[in-house]
Amino acid sequence: MGQFFVDVWKMISTFFVDAWNATYAFLSTVNILTSLIDILGVTLLFYFVLLLIRDSRAKQLIKGLVFFFVVYMLAKFLDLQAVSFIMNIFLENALIILVVVFQPELRRALERAGRTKFGSLVYRLGGSGDDALKNERIEEVVDAVCDAMEILQRDRMGALVVFEKDTPLGEIINTGTVIDAAPSAEIVKNIFFNKAALHDGALIIRDARVYAAGCILPLSDALHVSTELGTRHRAALGMSEQSDAMILVLSEETGTLSIAVSGVLRQNYSLESLRTALLHHLLPDVNDSNTKSIFQRRDKK
Repeated sequence: MGQFFVDVWKMISTFFVDAWNATYAFLSTVNILTSLIDILGVTLLFYFVLLLIRDSRAKQLIKGLVFFFVVYMLAKFLDLQAVSFIMNIFLENALIILVVVFQPELRRALERAGRTKFGSLVYRLGGSGDDALKNERIEEVVDAVCDAMEILQRDRMGALVVFEKDTPLGEIINTGTVIDAAPSAEIVKNIFFNKAALHDGALIIRDARVYAAGCILPLSDALHVSTELGTRHRAALGMSEQSDAMILVLSEETGTLSIAVSGVLRQNYSLESLRTALLHHLLPDVNDSNTKSIFQRRDKK
């Protein structure tokens, strides 16, 4: 009996010694620092890819690619030669097809990478000590815009205001006139006065400042857009489809206030609900149950 326990002990000891030797041999060939940097790089790559497709139409395109892949696997499994031949041609040229299809998203990603500063990246990942000051400036520009909308709404004048967020709108700003002024209701009102030179274009709000006016926005080509909507609303939808900006529209004909975000247009805002919605979008940390209920109520309509 004693010999049995000795043999078992030797077997267990041998197992752990072999396991330790194998583990040590593996770790000795691995550079821990290089591996950590490699893992971090892959993680950041996937993170930015997800950010890229989150607020664009790329999600629908990716669903289509997944569908093609499933069809290809089924064709292989069922030995469908004709379908497999066609799918092979598609897959062999998949890289070129992806570059062509995702050209707007790839261009936007390269522009964003080229304009991103290290400080802003640290701010997004780790936060910043100037949150209170930034929030105060955003509240000031929201108040100025809402006050101007009240005057313009009363005088039956239209308006189109774009609140830039993470997606740079440099190309859009280049189509207009840079102002870069502190926000005030008077400036916004004068820009959209129907005799002013810049009233037909869009106003760009960047970094809580009245940055540019008279800017030309891309029109939406979505088929579901109502024919009753004018050019301002289509421009707002088009801009929201191509960026993460929030676009405010004041209808000159009806005086209604609308907001476009991520390709969705919500209408019939009051001045109070407009201010709440703008703060909710521009200040993500705002925890306001009234804001949430406003969005839920409008989504149900």
